[in-house]
Amino acid sequence: MNKLATTNSTNAGITGFLKQKLNDYKMLVKLKLSMLVVFSALITFLLGTDVFNVVGILVLCVGGLLVTGAANALNQVFEKEYDRLMKRTANRPVAAGRMEISEAVLAAGLMSVTGLLLLATFNPQTALLGAISLLSYAFIYTPMKRVSPVAVWIGAIPGALPMAIGWVAAGGNLFGPEIVFLFALQFFWQFPHFWAIAWVAYKDYSKAGFYLLPSRKVDGRDKSTAMQAIFYAACLVPMSYLPVYFSISGWIAVVVMLIMSVIYLFYAINLYNKCNDAAARKLMFASFAWLPVVLLILVIDKI
Repeated sequence: MNKLATTNSTNAGITGFLKQKLNDYKMLVKLKLSMLVVFSALITFLLGTDVFNVVGILVLCVGGLLVTGAANALNQVFEKEYDRLMKRTANRPVAAGRMEISEAVLAAGLMSVTGLLLLATFNPQTALLGAISLLSYAFIYTPMKRVSPVAVWIGAIPGALPMAIGWVAAGGNLFGPEIVFLFALQFFWQFPHFWAIAWVAYKDYSKAGFYLLPSRKVDGRDKSTAMQAIFYAACLVPMSYLPVYFSISGWIAVVVMLIMSVIYLFYAINLYNKCNDAAARKLMFASFAWLPVVLLILVIDKI
């Protein structure tokens, strides 16, 4: 009986360890965020091809997930001391001490190499864009976050590159106007989205010395920040016509994108008028809705 109990206890311990390790790697790669990044690349891949290539879709998703996961892992290595200071990040595996830095770096290295090799199976340009996204996020955006709010503009570049990666993987022109439109779509969307999050989580961010709102005031939660959010949200409104202009999608997509962009702009204006956390939270949720709805309608209308 004692031997059986010991065996059961050992098995339970191993199961618990593996479950915790799996959860730690999900947090290390920021799985939900990484999946959203891959979703953006997948959408533009589908927009850029007329053939439903299952193998290509799988390669793009796995390669993109690995490269994004590597960038997120390096981000947590570099920010481990600061993550410990914030409630929302204190339980990350490296910050909490459940994962050694060497393990996280090794995982990031393996993921980045494997992911870039998978992206290179499409063409060298796809792998190059993936590498630029990884390096700019981990080695430029991450350290800049404690230096200047300019980090947000820098971070918007790797944040929007998945749109370009999917298009180029499908055989699209790296220097064509279509890729500029797709990149700009997610690039402009990010500013109201990120500033709304930074507004709501201001106190938590400030504990780690991250002051990411664009206003020059110490707090940053003022009309100046809201006005800049309005500007970038407004940029999306006239861009609603471009899917038809570039023959990427149809008029249904144009109408839906226009409606979503006007709603997004409305909540940015609401933040300007009220300048409080409740208004910032509404803008944040509007941003969560805008991106998947717009990207999905672009593909659905094309089909």
